[in-house]
Amino acid sequence: MKRIAILGSTGSIGCSTLRVVEAYPERFQVVSLAAGRNLEAAFAQAQRWKPRLLSVAEEADADALKKRLHTAGITGIEVVYGSAGTVAVATLAEADFVVSAIVGVAGLEATYQAVKAGKTLGLANKECLVAAGELITAEARRQGKPLLPIDSEHNAVHQCLRGGRIEEVERIWLTASGGPFRNTPKSQFSAITVAQALNHPTWKMGQRITIDSATLMNKGFEVIEACRLFHLPPAQVNVMVHPQSTIHSMVEFVDGSILAQFSVTDMRLPILYALTYPDRIPSDMRFPVMDLRTLDFAPPDLEKFPCLRLAYEAAAAGGAKTVALNAADEVAVAAFLEGVIAFDQIPQVIESVVSATDIGNLESIEQVLAADQAARESARVQVERVGRSPVSASPRG
Repeated sequence: MKRIAILGSTGSIGCSTLRVVEAYPERFQVVSLAAGRNLEAAFAQAQRWKPRLLSVAEEADADALKKRLHTAGITGIEVVYGSAGTVAVATLAEADFVVSAIVGVAGLEATYQAVKAGKTLGLANKECLVAAGELITAEARRQGKPLLPIDSEHNAVHQCLRGGRIEEVERIWLTASGGPFRNTPKSQFSAITVAQALNHPTWKMGQRITIDSATLMNKGFEVIEACRLFHLPPAQVNVMVHPQSTIHSMVEFVDGSILAQFSVTDMRLPILYALTYPDRIPSDMRFPVMDLRTLDFAPPDLEKFPCLRLAYEAAAAGGAKTVALNAADEVAVAAFLEGVIAFDQIPQVIESVVSATDIGNLESIEQVLAADQAARESARVQVERVGRSPVSASPRG
């Protein structure tokens, strides 16, 4: 019986993880949950899963939830709150496996503390590795514990790497749908509306990640994540546009062999893979191979989508550059969604912030968070310079 802690239990990945646990009750048990601000979902999860520990965002939320659980006659659940509560969920002694699915840097400290506590980590939060990947991966190596990616692209790479050693890898290929503006002329980017940018051709996701997919910044973050997870330089992590989103990733080996992974586009599959690694167990998720018709591939246009270029440059520089990249993107995307800046100004804001950021030598999570806040403040200044009204620099995770 594997005992599971979930950071971000009320989000998409968290709910999918609970569906996997429900399908295999003989294998998995939920022991702790970090539910954030969704009290209705937190109460429902407390009723269903009876976790030993449950964390919510604010003290008032915790008090309200405690009263509601008492009224319902539900006992044995300790309710905590805030960042300290999230860390407690991640480091609970009974937990064997921690699913990190809190969006943004809000989950960074808890994720790092889970690794430091010797937990096996299923990672669905790419911002953690973008901002503090060097610290997290170094700690995982010290603990002798695997970092198991849940993102479909990196999960696919992880699966393909079972066919060869890392020193035999020539390059990794990450696939990108190309987003809604793959065929849109760059000259029209300044007129792109929020509604158009949120209309992703393949996936239904949260607002920030949908905009990041439209700018290809999301793929840039995945390049950085791949470098950290698989200990490869940026030159060995390639991106190709694959509109069908059928192949999730490929690994090319030094002898010319290429292994590709494709499967149904259902996040339960990479979650199940991570939870059961190194084993594979039967599931009902089947890809209709006979329906496979056309696979198209093309190189990304770095001139039209400069965010991907900026991510490669930040990955090569390391240090605070990747922290600034993530923070500036979050502020710029929020400003675009609020109508403060235009779509084509998102990369302008990011480039200004990253260029002005010293590489630095980040030796602790506290230093990472300080660099993150400094970059947010810098991004806010840039947004106010090019935009029409002020925008918050606070994290939205």
